[in-house]
Amino acid sequence: MSSLFRIETIAQVHEWLNLGEPDHPLISIFQHTEEMQDDFKDISFVTELYMMSYKKNICGSFNYGRQSYDFQQGTLIFTAPEQIISAVETEFQSDSEGWTIMFHPDLIRPFELAKQMDSYTFFSYEINEALHVSDKERTALFELVERIKSEMQQNIDQHSHRLIVSTLGLILDYCARFFDRQFFTRGHENQNTVVKFEGLLNGYYQQQHHLENGIPTVAYCGKELGISPNYLSDLLKKETGKSAIEHIHSYILDKAKTALIQDSIAIGQLAYDLGFDYPSHFSKLFKNLTGESPNSYRKSH
Repeated sequence: MSSLFRIETIAQVHEWLNLGEPDHPLISIFQHTEEMQDDFKDISFVTELYMMSYKKNICGSFNYGRQSYDFQQGTLIFTAPEQIISAVETEFQSDSEGWTIMFHPDLIRPFELAKQMDSYTFFSYEINEALHVSDKERTALFELVERIKSEMQQNIDQHSHRLIVSTLGLILDYCARFFDRQFFTRGHENQNTVVKFEGLLNGYYQQQHHLENGIPTVAYCGKELGISPNYLSDLLKKETGKSAIEHIHSYILDKAKTALIQDSIAIGQLAYDLGFDYPSHFSKLFKNLTGESPNSYRKSH
């Protein structure tokens, strides 16, 4: 059974991996070496740090939650604070080009990047939704990583912090672009997911799960499809222009409109029949989406 370790600081990372004293107290960049094989074996850890890790020519797999992923190709994974990561049977080969960036939230807290982190939804993707980068993309990222390393190794001055964080933000922006490319190149696979998602919504209501469990959530849909909620929402947004929650609301709205026109059912009962706990929640959602109340819609149609 693997042990679970908590890592709170960059200094702890360096001590664990025998990297020596860190150049910066809030961020570290290190290359993967064969010596790290024993450090990672049968280890699970949870950190208070953000992590971006590029893996190439590495045999074995990393586990994240209930998923595992084989890193034999150039792949980037992202983890946020408080996520549990484990490595099993991982062998770092001598020609490994892997590198990892780990940084503490305090590094970016004084800057705009701290407010933007939630927009980088790939930090919440499952490990099997990792980013696969081309050689050209890898080179672009590597140049930015080297820029940060160079800045860290110089004497820290009043500009260092800002330059490190701005370059880090540039790396994340490039990763967001590369994920968009990945969504685009997997169009057929993504379309299959869209079809499955739509079928899931239909089945949820046909089997009357809503009467017991309420309206479907993005988390529920992701779990049923084997996709993390953020990845599902981003995929749908790229393919259809609507996020997962927008699709769910549109589906419910369509059923509500039909019932309001064809039936004389009371608004409160309709809300319960659609899976809402409170009629007021249904009325508020309906008005937000249509600009008019359910009663007003019924009268005008």
